Amino acid sequence: MEKVKSSKRSSKNQQNQLPSLSVLAQDVTTLAFSEKAIFSPILKRWHPLAAGAAVATLHSCYGNELKKFVSGIGELTPDILQVLRAADKLEKDLVQIAVENSVDSEDGGKSIIREMPPYEAESVISDLVKSWIKTRTDRLKEWVDRNLQQEVWDPRANKERFAPSAVEVLRIVDEALEAFFLLPISIHAALLPDLTDGIDKCLQHYISKAKSGCGTRSTFVPSMPALTRCSARSKLSGVFKKKEKFQTAQSRKSQVGTTNGNGSFGIPQLCCRINTLQHIRTELDVLAKRAIANLRKSESNHVDSIADGMGKAFELSAAACAEGIQQLCKATAYKVVFHDLSHVLWDGLYVGEVSSSRIEPFLQELEHYLEVISLTVHDKVRTRLITDVMKASFDGLLMVLLAGGPARAFTLQDYESIAEDFKFLTDLFWSNGDGLPVDLIEKFSTRIKAVLPLFHTDTDSLIEQFKSVTLESYGSSAKSKLPLPPTSGQWSPTEPNTLLRVLCYRSDETAAKFLKKTYNLPTKL
Repeated sequence: MEKVKSSKRSSKNQQNQLPSLSVLAQDVTTLAFSEKAIFSPILKRWHPLAAGAAVATLHSCYGNELKKFVSGIGELTPDILQVLRAADKLEKDLVQIAVENSVDSEDGGKSIIREMPPYEAESVISDLVKSWIKTRTDRLKEWVDRNLQQEVWDPRANKERFAPSAVEVLRIVDEALEAFFLLPISIHAALLPDLTDGIDKCLQHYISKAKSGCGTRSTFVPSMPALTRCSARSKLSGVFKKKEKFQTAQSRKSQVGTTNGNGSFGIPQLCCRINTLQHIRTELDVLAKRAIANLRKSESNHVDSIADGMGKAFELSAAACAEGIQQLCKATAYKVVFHDLSHVLWDGLYVGEVSSSRIEPFLQELEHYLEVISLTVHDKVRTRLITDVMKASFDGLLMVLLAGGPARAFTLQDYESIAEDFKFLTDLFWSNGDGLPVDLIEKFSTRIKAVLPLFHTDTDSLIEQFKSVTLESYGSSAKSKLPLPPTSGQWSPTEPNTLLRVLCYRSDETAAKFLKKTYNLPTKL
């Protein structure tokens, strides 16, 4: 100890001097080996385990100094690691001398080893690294929160059209992984999962914030108005038409006021959020591969088994990205169709006379939105988002036809216009072969294609079909009085509620009389 203190005083101004306890460990090792070589063979005459007794004493003396040192440790530093590794090496050397010296003894040296309680330097290092990991991940989470508060989700912020906050978060994650592998420890493999789990939680937090507040399908789809029947008059008068149209628009406005179309929730901003999650999803693979490469550099033992486990690193974030992209695509699609274009769809399409309120205005505005989406969203998720817009458009058309309120009424002659409008809608998504694949359009248009022929079926046949499927659904109890089938929203030509709704919007006397007699439905809301 004296020697270490005096050399420390004399080398105060020198750079890169070793921590004093590291020097002490080296000196004690030298002393132990010299003891074993020079003194123990002679002292053996009086004590059978002379070398063992010496190293147990040295182990205890150094242990007292190490205990004081460990109790004052606050955080991990290179000096601290150096001391702990020097202590670990010293202990291994001392134990080795004790074991070699006790080969011929009755208990094989167990009594001497019992006098040398382990320093547990590896355990102290492990705890310090875990504490270092926690500090890093806590800092990362704070940074995520701070950065997200300033994020405006502007797709013009960079040429890849994702959020600058994601770039920063991933940079900090990369730095944390790099700093971890620079720690001069031999237990990277054992503690890497602690670090990747912490990072995984922080990224999940970012992903969850990125998609929060963007709404879901139900946020944007209007609630269905109560069932009504058409007036016995052949068509609605102009005054009635305008008044109903105004009322529909008013109720629609009150419903969508909660989800603002501006600010960070506009369509370009939603596309930017989708791109951001897609970017994080891609980068997660890169991070995992880089971590494995660093592991191979730092350690050769058990790397393959750890590398296999790294396939699961960040798996919660990867799943959250996939789920978030799905949710945001759906929210964006339904926002476009039911919120941004409600004036030309829900409040305009087929209100009053079908011939004078066709689908063209909706298609023109929808085409503009599809262009914005195509130019903004990442090509890996473009097809998914445009497919969701198509599904939302088909849903919108079916809702107009089956739940559009008393401002709408259809005659058998209107079928041709409706079928033609549906073809125009699918043509927009096909876009002469430049849009969605035909099989995808076919797949998602089966429901609407099954329902449309009902608008071409004469009223008496519709009433018979309705009675038949209702009796099938409800059994003999429905014979005396037909029950009112509930709305499932699963439109189908064999579903009672769908058939009932086609009758509700059928503009003829037979349908109106049947609905009045069976359910006493009103002509207006």
